[in-house]
Amino acid sequence: MELPIDHFRLLGVGANTDSEAVLRALQQRLDRAPDQGFTHDTLQARAELLQASAALLSDEVRRHAYERELTAIADSGAQGAIAALEIPPSREVGSLLLLMEAGQAQEAFEAASRGLQPPQAPALGSSREADLTLLAGLACRAAATDYRDQRRYEAAARTLQQGLQLLQRMGQLPEQRRQLEQELQALLPYRVLDLISRELSAISSRQEGIALLEQLVQQRGGLEGDGDTAFPQSEFQPFFKQIRQFLTVQEQVDLFSRWGDAGSATADFLASFALTAAGFVQRKPERIQAAFQRLQSGGQPGMEVFLACQQLLLGQVERAEELFEAGADAALRQWAQEQSDEPLARLCAYCRDWLSREVLPGFRDIDAEVDLEAWFADRDVQAYVEQQDRIRGRVAASQPAPEPSEALPAWPDFSLDTLEAPAPQEPDDIHDGAGDDELWDGPSWRLPELRWPTWTLPELPELPAFEALPRWTLPAVGGAVVMIALGGWLLLRPRQQTVQPLVVQPAEQPKPVAPAPPPKPPAPAVPLTSADPSEAELKALLEAWLNAKAAVLAGESPAASLTDLARTSQVDTLQRTAQANRGAGVVETVKASVESFSISERSPRRIAAVVTLRYSDERRDSSGKLLGQTASTMLRNTYVFARDGERWLLAAYQPSS
Repeated sequence: MELPIDHFRLLGVGANTDSEAVLRALQQRLDRAPDQGFTHDTLQARAELLQASAALLSDEVRRHAYERELTAIADSGAQGAIAALEIPPSREVGSLLLLMEAGQAQEAFEAASRGLQPPQAPALGSSREADLTLLAGLACRAAATDYRDQRRYEAAARTLQQGLQLLQRMGQLPEQRRQLEQELQALLPYRVLDLISRELSAISSRQEGIALLEQLVQQRGGLEGDGDTAFPQSEFQPFFKQIRQFLTVQEQVDLFSRWGDAGSATADFLASFALTAAGFVQRKPERIQAAFQRLQSGGQPGMEVFLACQQLLLGQVERAEELFEAGADAALRQWAQEQSDEPLARLCAYCRDWLSREVLPGFRDIDAEVDLEAWFADRDVQAYVEQQDRIRGRVAASQPAPEPSEALPAWPDFSLDTLEAPAPQEPDDIHDGAGDDELWDGPSWRLPELRWPTWTLPELPELPAFEALPRWTLPAVGGAVVMIALGGWLLLRPRQQTVQPLVVQPAEQPKPVAPAPPPKPPAPAVPLTSADPSEAELKALLEAWLNAKAAVLAGESPAASLTDLARTSQVDTLQRTAQANRGAGVVETVKASVESFSISERSPRRIAAVVTLRYSDERRDSSGKLLGQTASTMLRNTYVFARDGERWLLAAYQPSS
């Protein structure tokens, strides 16, 4: 066989080494024979090859002739022409061992692998088979280390995989296999970085990198998990912070949305920011609406100023100002007051800073300036905001008129029970059906506290600061501009108007007799405290809430305590509606029955179900006169149940179709 190496590199000496130094190098190499478990025959072959090289290089005549041969090969310019040594078969394993010692581990591994394949495969159980297998394992690890030092992590991983498969096929060296598996596992984060940092045109490589990233997160037990002792949270967090810059905004939306739906609060937060960035850059306000709903459904304290910015981008100025006032701390209030005397200008200044500092950085395909004037001047944005205004106008028209003393703020409904200052109360649609615009308030888990220690992969650029937990950072004071055009469009655009429903008076109709109230349903088994409730238990909880809601709207006492059925925000909304009915002298009869119930999402703290209802209602005045009604119809809603402490409660609902 030909060994792709010359006598100088085989012995480990330079071209200018004299004869005495050659002999000293020979003695050192003979004294430092490898002790990994090679047989005497292989070590003897290694020693003989070293002695042959030393004999040639210490003989001036033979050495000069050999140097002329090397010069001729180098000057020939022939493609693939390299110096090589002819090695007899009896010294094959010894020569490959020397090749690995000379720093050519990949070549040694490939040659050993070929030697173990038919028709060159040695006899089973022979010393040659044992030595070749051991050499293949050692050369594989050495080659992977070389690739890793060169930051060619995927090449290192593929070499380890090939070596592991070879040793598994041979059925030998269990300790070597275990070491290869450990090194392959340790390479996983580096492989992710290697693959996703490639050009966007390398689609297959990037997709493989994203798949490996999901594998890494899954085996850790999620973003907040710490199930991988070899890659602790103190190292995973800065690694994750670093690789985010290589993901596009859509890749982050997809990844974080999946992890958030699986129960990760941190991923839910990151998904909301990614959706906001995508919506702002692409001029798609519906994506910002989705970001608002996802962030709000988490139910986390401290999110009000972020929600305020999202509401501002959706054109809901009044609601944005309310949220900003509810969530801003003393430092932020002081900074905002320094920007302008106008509330809208203050909010715009903070929103601009929030987008530029915390939302838009960290995406591979986003390099955009924050221009709120251009955002609100966009026709698609204006059309979406005006469309939502019309929808809310129709919803408001179906609501009963509030008592004069009640001040009902505009849509959307939003309630965070954990706020220190009580959030303003919103009217809820009194029907569990079409026209419902109630937003999700989700489970009450807390985001884990993630601290980013100083840790970076070798010689990689540092990412801009990013914290897994949202934190307001005081922007540099100055430069705030009141956007006159923006304020004019937002504040002077047609507002929603509360339209009173048209009451049709039947001609010469005899006075109807008020219908007898429906019988009270039996008391349900509440509260629901099962850690993992079944579909039947959740359906029973929903039916109990619907029956209780119908009883309250009819002016009766519910069979079960409302606080054992639904969250405070739902109960307060129902009681305000009932109070408005009483003030207007309206008696409302609601009939709602569950036709189908199917769980669509499940996590330890949050369960969503798609429900088909048969719904009808009637509204009459105190004399029994019919004011309005909804004929029997089929509705399809999505209901969210959240676990508050030990109890499962109805948290939110919205129409599915």
